[in-house]
Amino acid sequence: MASAPKTMHAWQKHFGSSNPVLTEVPVPSAPSDGLLIKVHAAGVCHSDFALLKQEARPEDWPYEQYTLGHEGCGEVVAVGSSAHNFQAGDVVAILSVAGCQESSCGECSRDLAQICQRGERYGIGYHGSYAPYVAIKEWAAVKLPNGVTAEQGAVATDACMTAYHAVVGTGQVKKEETVMIIGIGGLGFNALQVVQSIGARVIVVDKRQEVLDEAVKFGVPKEDIVPSGESVVDFVKRRKVLIDTIIDFVGVPETFSASQEAVRFGGKLVQVGLLSPHISLDNFLAVRKHLSILCSYGGTMDDLKQCLSLIASGKLQPQVEKGKLEDFPQILEDLHAGKVKSRIALIPTH
Repeated sequence: MASAPKTMHAWQKHFGSSNPVLTEVPVPSAPSDGLLIKVHAAGVCHSDFALLKQEARPEDWPYEQYTLGHEGCGEVVAVGSSAHNFQAGDVVAILSVAGCQESSCGECSRDLAQICQRGERYGIGYHGSYAPYVAIKEWAAVKLPNGVTAEQGAVATDACMTAYHAVVGTGQVKKEETVMIIGIGGLGFNALQVVQSIGARVIVVDKRQEVLDEAVKFGVPKEDIVPSGESVVDFVKRRKVLIDTIIDFVGVPETFSASQEAVRFGGKLVQVGLLSPHISLDNFLAVRKHLSILCSYGGTMDDLKQCLSLIASGKLQPQVEKGKLEDFPQILEDLHAGKVKSRIALIPTH
């Protein structure tokens, strides 16, 4: 740590403002049970936009001002006195929702650390990775396998892990199934590849023709791409295809309504996208079709490890481009406007 500066500039959420604020803050120290990480890459997520729009601080969030960035990857530069699993020089991906890991925790004890209300959530109410350095608990870190870049490691912590958990953990997709993915963005492309790694058939939906064209490059047959402008329900009727599971990475009333109609009797809907706060259940249709409607949020440490293993093996290739940390506000605006087809990882200037 001798070479680290005393202060750094971080992109923060300040309650009372909906714009990111570049703030000079002290470089943190490693907690006794944790690590100080020199950030190499931090992924930009649409959730950052929602976090910035929050007007009031939730009661259980400790700071009126906190550093954003919940997709981080970097190098261990300092280790706390009671942390024993890492050493300086290790490159790690940071799980932002690693929970408290207490046996008495109702969520962590059920392998649901991502919704733990006690643990620190880096970049979500707690200081995250849109800065040159971030301090974390050691159980929030996982070593990067050989062959995985810092940019890939960063987006693996959310864009890959969330997609993996939706497909494998929540959706429990099987090889013999047909899966429809709605929304082929940063998460959707990763989910597509996870489904392909299982061996299941995948049908993709998106309004943007350029990302549908990209899906063809990933091996999706043209006949399994819903043409831009055609409704999901019309496509299913025209093709006479049975959809076992629909995974919605958009989450607006139109996609949820279409999913209920398009999925087969006894089928499964997995809701991931959060673009709209309210979606409506067609109770008569859902009950009559005996649908399973599940919600999927984030993922577990095991999900993250599995994602990194898939990346290292080449079975999962997250679409990620590099950006500059100082350009975060414009990059987030571009993402919100649909101008970013995949994911961008911000690179700090140290």
